[in-house]
Amino acid sequence: MKRIILRDIRKTLLEYGSATKVELRNKLEISFPTISKILTQMENNGEIISAGLDESSGGRRAKRYRYNPEYRLGLAIFLEKTETNYTIFNCLGEIKDQGKISTVLLDSGLHLLTTHIDQIITANPKISSMAIGVPGSVENGRIFHIPGYEKFHNIDLKEYYEAYFSLPVAVENDMNAAVLGYYHNRKIQNQSLVYLYAGHNGPGTGILLNGDVVRGSTFFSGEVQFIPQYNNQNFLQALNYGSKNVVINGSAEIDAISRLVASFVTIINPHMFIFCDNQVDGSLVEKIKDVSATYVPSEHLPEFAISDWQQDYLFGLQTLCLEIMIDGINDTS
Repeated sequence: MKRIILRDIRKTLLEYGSATKVELRNKLEISFPTISKILTQMENNGEIISAGLDESSGGRRAKRYRYNPEYRLGLAIFLEKTETNYTIFNCLGEIKDQGKISTVLLDSGLHLLTTHIDQIITANPKISSMAIGVPGSVENGRIFHIPGYEKFHNIDLKEYYEAYFSLPVAVENDMNAAVLGYYHNRKIQNQSLVYLYAGHNGPGTGILLNGDVVRGSTFFSGEVQFIPQYNNQNFLQALNYGSKNVVINGSAEIDAISRLVASFVTIINPHMFIFCDNQVDGSLVEKIKDVSATYVPSEHLPEFAISDWQQDYLFGLQTLCLEIMIDGINDTS
């Protein structure tokens, strides 16, 4: 029960910026003695700090509290074919540091990845939670489908790193994190989104329905490369994949994506379909929209958007990391 109360106090202070004991008591419906005791413990530990006194309404001036954003830090790190990106942020999501690891960690295996993460955490001892993004299918922290990177196949990164670093860890598919990041960064409410990325590791989508990421019964949702299209081709083959990101400029690629859009329209009828800004421009999206309208009535097509995939990806991981950070802080006794 105390852990739940602590989590609710943290979320309230982070959402509203500051609050008094009375405001917290009224919002959370917790007794005044309980609120007072927990706030005193949190203040003694440096987790919350004074935000001054309210104006007097005739009685004693109420003390206002705010959350100490530097109390703990989070680490978001994502693995791609050619590089590994990471960002370190405080409890408000403010970036404290970020960088790239040029070593191809997906090819090198778990030991080298662990070494680099260990170095980052050693240099930033306030890191208390971590979110890792991978270009593969993930089930509760276990990577079970990551073509081309057998060294990470069937590894439970969540279990391994929670034991190794003694901190809470979230592991997520890259496109699930990206669509989550897009949704939260723009403060969208109750909409359904599809986010397509045709990257180094093959095409994939993140699917979000009314604010919830769709992972599927076996956590395989979004692996659109397997969708059959035409002439005995699946979506991956129709995009003419090479060793690098697919270049979307020919009529074949436009048609393949338009068929994919039409499939999503008829199955989930999303509000928005999102592309990566390093793969399309406005004119190309208009062509995809026009061809999509030859497969389904245009009035049912979603809004088309272009976004910074890497930014959305990191923000999604950051969102996941902040959630487990708030739940996992446990040194208030």
